[in-house]
Amino acid sequence: MEYIALVLFAAIFLCIMTGYPVAFILGGLSVLAGYLLVPDFLDFLPLRIMGVIQNYVLLAVPLFIYMGLVLEKSGIAEELLRSMAVLLGKLKGGLALSVIVVGTLLAASTGIVGATVITMGLISLPVMLKKGYDKGLATGTIASAGTLGQIIPPSVVLVLLGSVLNVSVGDLFKAAIIPGFLLVIAYILFVILFAYFRPHKAPALPEEEIRAFRDEKFYQKIFKAFLFPLVLIVAVLGAIIAGLASPTEAAAVGAAGAMLLSMIQGQFNRKMLKEVVTETSHLTGMVFMILIGATTFALVFRGLGGDKALVDFIEHSNLSAGHFLIMVMVVVFVAGFFIDFIEIVFIIVPVVAPILAKFGIDPIWAGILLALNLQTSFLTPPFGFALFYLKGVAPPEVKTLDLYRGVIPFLVIQIAVLILVGLMPQMVK
Repeated sequence: MEYIALVLFAAIFLCIMTGYPVAFILGGLSVLAGYLLVPDFLDFLPLRIMGVIQNYVLLAVPLFIYMGLVLEKSGIAEELLRSMAVLLGKLKGGLALSVIVVGTLLAASTGIVGATVITMGLISLPVMLKKGYDKGLATGTIASAGTLGQIIPPSVVLVLLGSVLNVSVGDLFKAAIIPGFLLVIAYILFVILFAYFRPHKAPALPEEEIRAFRDEKFYQKIFKAFLFPLVLIVAVLGAIIAGLASPTEAAAVGAAGAMLLSMIQGQFNRKMLKEVVTETSHLTGMVFMILIGATTFALVFRGLGGDKALVDFIEHSNLSAGHFLIMVMVVVFVAGFFIDFIEIVFIIVPVVAPILAKFGIDPIWAGILLALNLQTSFLTPPFGFALFYLKGVAPPEVKTLDLYRGVIPFLVIQIAVLILVGLMPQMVK
């Protein structure tokens, strides 16, 4: 039976490669195997599914998605990007630096990768290319800055990892702050060095162009552009870190705050609300369908003794805790080339979580390492979602090869930060 569980695990991975919806592969194969092989499977399944659906923490997922989409549709993100580009335009590589700073602020106020990458791709990429920026630097900066929402709280992936690893999402949010901003600093240093050694490929904006933007209301616009995201960051993260609200409650505050800010901007209307609600429903439905399928798989996998087989294998192989953790990180990184981060969270992480606990590995530290690792899945060819998002809005002269070339330095930076956090667990304390 243990071997059948491992065969089921492998079969799900192979079927995912066919492109058929992941939720139905997970749920369909698992229900079939459970019905045929696991006693009383159909009696336990409804209880497990309802247990997941009633998880209070997971309510934060649709609320954070809603908050991010309101910020995107209301133009707050666009105004922030334009203002930052003018502020840093005098510097070599200033446009790329503005993309990183704005990506950080959007990550800390929304956490939605797709919305951030598309917004910055539509606004910044044509300008950067027109000013003579290297295509690789322009695309790599936008794609990688857009993925910062994976590690900088409030992050949907941290909410999901908290649920799967059975740890406090608030503790994960606190632990992610230093690694997240370390990643931002590393991105900024890379752009500064690139602009220093290859200034013709990361030029500053012409003085007359910057002057044209600076009308009599310039500083008022700057104040408003920064004020709205900062208010949300303080409202959401401040409430969580100060212990005033749970992540779910803070997500509700953020969603309401984003609506209020869009009203202040004069952008709130029925058409925008319909678009936001529709997209939120689609994304939330996708996440929860995969979650239900993954819950079914976990029930069958454990019912067949797959978790026991893995634990026995690890024990007999004499792997140390450190070696096992490295093996998990390598598997997650490689899986990120082919499947989405949500699928990795719900398929791989539940399988290895009991073994991590058996080794006594701090689940908060492991969660941050996994989040950093999962962030690379958005950038790794051939199925990096950030690359798909950016290619969809990029001008025709930007080729897929430019995207792949551009993200390589940022992938190296992410791996370096992942290794650093792995060697210095006190960073997440």
